[in-house]
Amino acid sequence: MTPAYVRIIQFIVAIGVSLAAGQIGSIFTMPAIPTWYAGLTMPAFSPPSWVFGPVWTVLYILMGIALYLVWSKGWHKNVHVATAIFGAQLILNVVWSFVFFGMQAPFFALIVILFLWVAILMTIVAFDRVSVPAAILLVPYLLWVSFAAYLNYGIYVLNP
Repeated sequence: MTPAYVRIIQFIVAIGVSLAAGQIGSIFTMPAIPTWYAGLTMPAFSPPSWVFGPVWTVLYILMGIALYLVWSKGWHKNVHVATAIFGAQLILNVVWSFVFFGMQAPFFALIVILFLWVAILMTIVAFDRVSVPAAILLVPYLLWVSFAAYLNYGIYVLNP
């Protein structure tokens, strides 16, 4: 049985890793919002810019909790696979921010977000093999990235 203090540290680290990805992505995002992003023609149903920060923060926390639930199941093959896929999707998450906001390249960002969407789906499947609640916690993330892909596509089409 894992001592309580170790579980608490695992919980904090899991959430911290997810939030760190958001922080890294924001390095590319924040400078572009008042300049490049503000000048884009937006697709229908595009929310105001201030919505993204709180939504992503909640999603990163849910991802961290999901990671903790998987990590807390021990260290066996299914956990190894699930955490590796989780890591890959987290990297793609940061890459999308870099490509979309940093490079200001909506077309290439659209390609990245499609890979990200598949990686999230793969993460959900892998997490489901270890912890059903962990998999369920990632569903809002998949839904939000689906919406983000719609926005990314709309921005690409509307801003040639």
